[in-house]
Amino acid sequence: MPAQPLAQHCAATILENFCDHQERFRQITQRASDLFNSRQWAQIRSDTTERLNLYAASVQRVEGDIRRILNMRVAETSLWAEARIDYAARIAGREDRELAQTFFNSVTRRILGTIGVNRRIEFVQNDCADSPQLSADPVHQAYALADGIAPAIDRLLKDFAELAWNRTGLKQSFPQVAARIEARLQNTQIHIPTANIEILRPVFYRGQGAYLIGRILAEGQVLPLVMALLHPPGGVVVDAVLMDADAASVVFSYTRSAFKVDVKRPGQLVAFLRSILPAKPEAEFYSAMGFFKHSKTLIYREVIRHTAQCTEELFSIAPGKPGMVMAVFDMAGFGMVAKVIRDRFDNPKKTTAEKVMQQYDFVFSHYRAGRLIEAHAFEGLDFDRCWFSEDLLDHLTAEAGQTVHIRGQRVIIDHAYLERRVTPLDIYLQEVSTDKAAAAVVDFGNAIKDLAFANIFAGDMLLKNFGVTRHGRVVFYDYDEIVPLTDCRFRKIPKARSYMEEIADEPWYTVDENDVFPEEFSRFLGLSAEYREQFLYSHTDLLEPAFWISVQKEIRSGALRHIRPYPPRYRLTPLQKPL
Repeated sequence: MPAQPLAQHCAATILENFCDHQERFRQITQRASDLFNSRQWAQIRSDTTERLNLYAASVQRVEGDIRRILNMRVAETSLWAEARIDYAARIAGREDRELAQTFFNSVTRRILGTIGVNRRIEFVQNDCADSPQLSADPVHQAYALADGIAPAIDRLLKDFAELAWNRTGLKQSFPQVAARIEARLQNTQIHIPTANIEILRPVFYRGQGAYLIGRILAEGQVLPLVMALLHPPGGVVVDAVLMDADAASVVFSYTRSAFKVDVKRPGQLVAFLRSILPAKPEAEFYSAMGFFKHSKTLIYREVIRHTAQCTEELFSIAPGKPGMVMAVFDMAGFGMVAKVIRDRFDNPKKTTAEKVMQQYDFVFSHYRAGRLIEAHAFEGLDFDRCWFSEDLLDHLTAEAGQTVHIRGQRVIIDHAYLERRVTPLDIYLQEVSTDKAAAAVVDFGNAIKDLAFANIFAGDMLLKNFGVTRHGRVVFYDYDEIVPLTDCRFRKIPKARSYMEEIADEPWYTVDENDVFPEEFSRFLGLSAEYREQFLYSHTDLLEPAFWISVQKEIRSGALRHIRPYPPRYRLTPLQKPL
């Protein structure tokens, strides 16, 4: 078969598989509305896992198809270049063209094992700005405030008829929501009758929550408007209203699981979200919608742009205490760190590179409760050597020489995880004010509890394994020792039967692999006396087996704890003042 028809067959096959993947993805996503309305929380979690596994299965399936089609010519670059051109023409009119491009890239990289980037056969530039999706019908609905805020909110909430509203609660919500919005607009000195509310038409579902996402436009200003919904037994209610960028940003945090939001034109939705959260990278919005591979594509494109020309600001060893499993370096000025698995692990670590990667896969597919940083796995990274300090190169080749290779003026990294940079908690406590440090110590305990409610036991709970985001939230990023909480056995340390047992170097009692003794935590957390007292005042229950056992019972009973992505002050309760 001549190259041209073969390339066309290849392109058509990849596109057919992409369309099939998108259809399955949307089918699962569209179920979220009915599941939320019927309060089927366990099925929502199950659907989340099913949807996460779709992409890898789709790429694996198309790989087999392409290998059969191309046979001995599967590695022929010129043929792939023709296939790319044909594929680009086929997807030119699609509303999800950017996702289709990423799917093609995933297939080529899986089959060819590309190092760096091959511009002949991959979609490298973001050339979707002129896509029809941006000129199609808007994805939002507008509500003028000329007749007042309360009537507009009344119309707005009633327009979402797909939600199983608690009618009494809905009626009570109108004045509360209106009061919050009015107070916010008055604080920003906006003339209310000139303002408009624009709300995205699709509802954002995640776990036991749902969200109406919008913005308020007035006098050249753009304010975020996020209404958080819950579904207690009586029906759907508005639980909170968020109207500042920091609070809204946390809802879309890279530490949270993806929403289920039914959208045909993802680029247009992202453009809307960026208008209310301009500081958040575009990649994080795609992750938030469940398009993780395209998020990874956008990150890689930013890496390419960032490293196009060498500067005096070099990649360097990341600040903080070195980990025993990962060699970590700071990607200068990029807002991310790269983690490379070490060749050898110091005692007492008993793991392997394969097990470490399995742990990262576990985190990817697990409910992250707003406390686990999203990690993107990259293979075949290729950098100019000029970006690396000599200390960093020496460190990487000594500690991860099986993964990091220097080839002339190029540095090749076979496998690495890229994560958003956060400040290690131990460093943060040394650098900030006493008030901020005390708040972080309390949130440190909150993070441990949130992970527990998500059926995760952090394992190694030293301060250096936690970080603080720019919003002041404590998150966890050391994944090699995490285990399901229900796999642990929480015990009290038995009392010594004699003085000799009490002073013995080794425990006088048997300790199985999954045994955990919470009363030991305070000695191993690494907190100073002052902060230890603060921690124990707020979280003394963490040092008792009873807390952990009660959470295990809750999880085993099938109960699922809803972890709100906002603090109590944003909730609509009579005790809370309008924000």
